[in-house]
Amino acid sequence: MPDLIPMERIESKILLIRGQKVMLDRDLAVLYGVETRRLGEQVKRNIERFPEDFMFQLNTQEISDLISQFATSKKGRGGHRKAPYAFTEQGVAMLSCVLRSGRAVNVNIQIIRAFVRLRKILATHEEIRQKIEEHDNKISILFDTILQLMAPPPVPVPTKKKIGFNQEE
Repeated sequence: MPDLIPMERIESKILLIRGQKVMLDRDLAVLYGVETRRLGEQVKRNIERFPEDFMFQLNTQEISDLISQFATSKKGRGGHRKAPYAFTEQGVAMLSCVLRSGRAVNVNIQIIRAFVRLRKILATHEEIRQKIEEHDNKISILFDTILQLMAPPPVPVPTKKKIGFNQEE
């Protein structure tokens, strides 16, 4: 099955909100080839399939952050009338049960693969970061040792010999 949508396009739609990787309803609707309101209708008809850890609605601050971050349009100029919904990876997987078209199933597979790929990339970056920290510690110890070896040996402070006759005898 050839990819319907380039992986990079899907990955660019995955956002980090509330510490979770999510996709917004409007982006999912475009990928599925449906209107955002139709996607929302299907979700509302099957709301029991979408607990809070699968889907949540953005609050005012999150919407404001998205507007400023992506320069999306504001209300009154083609913007949203309602706050968008954000779907976690599990929520996206559940959408395949709600949207039954062949395109939706195929796009869902691609989206899940994108989430998995991002998770692997993040895990790899974490492993690299940990290895760099380990090497930094070893390099720091090595550098300190080299500096100690390069330091000139301490010069003994010469004691002054008394000049003259010893009168204590």
